[in-house]
Amino acid sequence: MPGGSIYVQPNEKYTGSSPQWWYEKFWRDDAPNRLKRRYVKAAVGFVIGVALGLRFDLAGGSAFTGLLAAGLVFGGDWLYDIYSFRKTAVWRGAKRGEIIMGRLLRRSLRRHDYHVLDGRAIRGQASIDHLVIGPGGVWIIDNESWSPDTEIACYAGRLFFGEKYGTKTAKPLVEQAEKFAELLSRETGIQVSITPMLAVHCGILPRNGVVSAEGLTLAKPRTMARLIKAADRDVLSPAQIEVLARTAARELQRV
Repeated sequence: MPGGSIYVQPNEKYTGSSPQWWYEKFWRDDAPNRLKRRYVKAAVGFVIGVALGLRFDLAGGSAFTGLLAAGLVFGGDWLYDIYSFRKTAVWRGAKRGEIIMGRLLRRSLRRHDYHVLDGRAIRGQASIDHLVIGPGGVWIIDNESWSPDTEIACYAGRLFFGEKYGTKTAKPLVEQAEKFAELLSRETGIQVSITPMLAVHCGILPRNGVVSAEGLTLAKPRTMARLIKAADRDVLSPAQIEVLARTAARELQRV
């Protein structure tokens, strides 16, 4: 059945007649048409390759350059097709966004003296997926995905997901950041502010891959670490980072 995975337990959201299920069904049903289009593209690539061979006086090798170009076009189109489908994996329920994001953060930030804590919550309150503490400050990061055709943008300072307002998504994360900052400041005596961020695993972001609106920054998972490292590195000292990380590990419930 489309949407199945040996790594993720079944979820009703991704079965039956959900958008995810239909997306996979249409994608698989369209495979013959995509293959036909790929052959057409490869044929065009062959013609261009032959023309280039003749243009540069490679008469004996023009057929080879044509076949090479056709192969490159065919393979490139196939890889792009697979890449486009895999980009929707979190939305389809085939992968878990928090696991992907946690690995990316640790791989990119730990060697730069950042601490990454996964799955934390103030006792009795909502949880966040990641807490990052480092020279540039403190961040909380959650993970979300929308359908592949959902445009995420900021208009007049307001966050939009397609035609819908994004306040219901932004406000809870901003409030969580304030609560986490209050707790860490109180327990450590170090006044900190926390930047809330949302990793977008599926959806259409602007060309630069970042949207900032209503106090929240949204970006692709692979962009998150770059944004964090771009912050001023003189906000927290090594001693403060250590105190904050130890306090967070002690005071925040692991979920």
